[in-house]
Amino acid sequence: MKILVTGAAGFIGSHLCEKLLTDKNNQIIGVDTFTGPTPKKLKSVNLGNLLNNTRFRLIETDLLTADLEKLLEEIDIIYHLAGIPGVRSSWGKEFDPYVSNNISVTQRLLETVKDKKIEKFIYASTSSVYGEVDGKVTENAYLSPLSPYGITKLTGEHLCNVYHKSFNIPIVTVRFFTVYGPRQRPDMAFHRFITQIMKGERLSIFGDGTQTRDFTYVTDCVEAIASIIYKGNVIGETINIGGKERASINEIITIIETLTGKKAMIDYLPKLLGEPTHTWADISKAKKLLSYDPEISLREGITKEIEYIRSIYTLKGEKDSC
Repeated sequence: MKILVTGAAGFIGSHLCEKLLTDKNNQIIGVDTFTGPTPKKLKSVNLGNLLNNTRFRLIETDLLTADLEKLLEEIDIIYHLAGIPGVRSSWGKEFDPYVSNNISVTQRLLETVKDKKIEKFIYASTSSVYGEVDGKVTENAYLSPLSPYGITKLTGEHLCNVYHKSFNIPIVTVRFFTVYGPRQRPDMAFHRFITQIMKGERLSIFGDGTQTRDFTYVTDCVEAIASIIYKGNVIGETINIGGKERASINEIITIIETLTGKKAMIDYLPKLLGEPTHTWADISKAKKLLSYDPEISLREGITKEIEYIRSIYTLKGEKDSC
């Protein structure tokens, strides 16, 4: 199959491309603009295992202006992961790039493929579309985003649904719950916490640290979404992709302290707008449709992320480097 992956140099995208290439029948075209919160140098490192594979081709282009007719020629599967991430920076003057990249790019792709014969268009959404929900959240829950970022991702979902109903584009929507692991963006919590603790820097927690998240290790996430191309019962579905364990932020800090042998110096600050107190994915549908069974524990996953952090930074610590 010929597969297009947008956001291919990113955190999840690079892992997904590697997974898809394990099927020798797949050819991958990866697209990335090399913009956003992850420095180009780190994105280039993300691609290290891919660029030597003859079945992978990287195209550096902006999907807002790219010739999509040419780009999508003979494509069988689309994974649309590209977009501007992050809740905190989506407020105020920073909102315009969210609209352009999360809404307009999605519409351009859908408009281009509506007359083409593709097998699946897989849209990467987020748990941020739910807002504040008590207990486990199913895909049928009322959607009430708390942030402009969540609004743009939900708008992308609505666009996918409209094009699915109007033009029979074979849409599958996946909602990610707090993905972590190697190659995580530098602005994301685990990456920041690990780096700051190992450097002996003070770290900020917004709220009292009792807020909880459903944490999903990146290879579990990728196993789930990579399987979609082989499933015949998923068209038109929206599927939660959650992890093996939930934990509070304070519990995460304790795990990092244990694994690094360092004590965190924490400043507890007022809770930020746009962040739910708790998230918890009901993954019953993913188990049923994708045979999804997340395997990686938080301790194992955080250990792997610490190893990654040590590999990309030189940090003073118990071994003089991380």
